[in-house]
Amino acid sequence: MIPVLDFNEFRTGDRAGFVAALGKACRDTGFFVLTGHGIDPDLRACTFQAAADFFALDMGAKEALSIAHSPHNRGYSRIGQEFLDEHSGVTDSKEAFNIGLDLPADDPRVLAGQPFRGVNVWPQVPGFRNTVLAWFDAALALGVELHQAIATDLGLPPAYFDGHLDQPLATLRLLRYPPATGAPGEIGAGEHTDYGSITLLTTDGVPGLQVRPRGADWIDVPQVEDGFIINIADALMRWTNDIYASTPHRVLPPPAERFSLAFFLDPNPDSVIEALPGTGAAKYPPVTGAEYLAHRLNATYDHTFGETA
Repeated sequence: MIPVLDFNEFRTGDRAGFVAALGKACRDTGFFVLTGHGIDPDLRACTFQAAADFFALDMGAKEALSIAHSPHNRGYSRIGQEFLDEHSGVTDSKEAFNIGLDLPADDPRVLAGQPFRGVNVWPQVPGFRNTVLAWFDAALALGVELHQAIATDLGLPPAYFDGHLDQPLATLRLLRYPPATGAPGEIGAGEHTDYGSITLLTTDGVPGLQVRPRGADWIDVPQVEDGFIINIADALMRWTNDIYASTPHRVLPPPAERFSLAFFLDPNPDSVIEALPGTGAAKYPPVTGAEYLAHRLNATYDHTFGETA
């Protein structure tokens, strides 16, 4: 039910065939696995090692970078700080570290206190910053290119989304899930849908991620070495007027320690998310990228983002 697509076909091969397969996946399950993306496997390995090095720090060093101190969704989230399933109220058994678009402290947007336009915070881990930023840049470039295929499927010019993703509210999350303890109600990440346009996820191969397609039960997401798990998120579902599916998913408590790298590609803060041309009468009111992200994040954390969001 979750297809594996080779991006080489879009770049150099059967472009029409790739777009058709992508469009079907986006409408049916909202998930697919992408191979042939061209991102260096050595960079992938180095980024996973950087994540492991960070999470191995003592709690004091991690809490000094707490996301609770940031109005811009940057920094460390401890185990139990988030609950993605807003209805269950069960906190997630995971820890995370977020970075966004890397802006200097004197950037006008930072100085103006614009929503989600803050500086990244960095741990004292050798090589961490350069490695993680290299992964952020690679995932962003791939995500923008994927939107060219998405635009083509939707009957739009291939570059339609480029201007919505050139200064995106993108977030790279390094994630660590401790092994399952067997505690009642334990969950790695509760049932949820993602907030932005698409998510590009790569994992260390330890199972746990499940998807619940429309009208179906939970299914495991296949693990493909060096592949990206791509899913449609809520902003793109709104943009397509529900033509694409933003599908609920969750992470079960894993059998062993589990790491993943999740790149959430949200549109530019001032991009207006409204029904795309050719998708019929709008089902949702227009909303900017910043407004929508603030609304969703405030429901996830046990703190709020204050006036700047």
